Amino acid sequence: MAEEAAKGGEDEQVVNPWEVTAKDGGKIDYDKLIEKFGCQRLDESLVQRVERLTGRSAHVFLRRGVFFAHRDFNEILDVFERGEKFFLYTGRGPSSEALHLGHLVPFMFTKFLQDVFKVPLVIQLTDDEKCMWKNLTVEESKRLARENAKDIIACGFDITRTFIFSDFSYVGGAFYENMVKVAKCVTFNKVVGIFGFTNEDHIGKISFPPVQAVPSFSSSFPHLFSGKDNLRCLIPCAIDQDPYFRMTRDVAPRIGYQKPALIESSFFPALQGETGKMSASDPNSAIYVTDSSKDIKNKVNRYAFSGGQDSIENHRKYGANLEVDIPVKYLGFFLEDDAELDHIKKEYGAGRMLTGEVKKRLIAVLSELVERHRKARALVTDEVVDAFMAVRPLPYMFS
Repeated sequence: MAEEAAKGGEDEQVVNPWEVTAKDGGKIDYDKLIEKFGCQRLDESLVQRVERLTGRSAHVFLRRGVFFAHRDFNEILDVFERGEKFFLYTGRGPSSEALHLGHLVPFMFTKFLQDVFKVPLVIQLTDDEKCMWKNLTVEESKRLARENAKDIIACGFDITRTFIFSDFSYVGGAFYENMVKVAKCVTFNKVVGIFGFTNEDHIGKISFPPVQAVPSFSSSFPHLFSGKDNLRCLIPCAIDQDPYFRMTRDVAPRIGYQKPALIESSFFPALQGETGKMSASDPNSAIYVTDSSKDIKNKVNRYAFSGGQDSIENHRKYGANLEVDIPVKYLGFFLEDDAELDHIKKEYGAGRMLTGEVKKRLIAVLSELVERHRKARALVTDEVVDAFMAVRPLPYMFS
């Protein structure tokens, strides 16, 4: 089952940490993905429970089903309801100078979780992974990690509850001890089955999964969690990262740790259509945090796939196909106002609103988001990055 989940049959979709392709170039079938991976769909009762326990409205990504699947999220809410603490763990593989909006999604949601639950957070920058997979030099991977850290910090994380680390800088000590414990529990056949490695892959790739596994364990961070070596962990991530944590959850009880819980998102679609996730190799497939308002306007108008009809007459008659319309899908991510989004869907779907009007609203929403991010990032100096990445106790971690 694990091998099927990672690789799929010849005519199946492929979803793993390095490749996302749908069957016959179509849409990702998330129901099949849930079934194959063995996770659970995140239902409305859990969303309502988050609101009840935190006294806050659910994040737009939660109430609109962007984060749609989970593993033991209900147990994390049990922990919180008992007045106990847990911690958050997420990460970024730094392979490009600038992030696109799809990269920001897990960090925007993680900030919400940190804010409402008031819990500590560790953010892993897997510069070692990208050095091995993208054929980058060690020096370039480390540089990109720091640049990406600035974009992550710009999302507004609380420095008193956040530790950001790069693997090249941090791995050692208790972290490495846990890596070895995990590695001893995972056979070569198992790692091939989960991740689809081949005989042509170098041994660095095959040995990497424990590195991404062990931030799930609080004992990997003795400077943060001294005396709290078995805290429960919640991992917000895109569902393509699930193979790492299926492995981790299998191993955890065997080495005396609790299984990490996950809350998993769908993929942010490319401008050209919902066939997987955006590609950093095609700059016109994505909106980047470095794009100007002019760039955003050009990309949305030229490349954002429309579900509108081929003529105004037909559009007024038949309306837009909202299932394939990318501007509507992007508004579903970033337009905060539920009433306005519902109005746009109703009017556009009925043909009373035109594609150009929907794109104009999207351009305004994205331009504001990117400009806000740009201003926040400009305030993140190298000294601020150093402060987030410093190995130090955080006195307010559990306040």
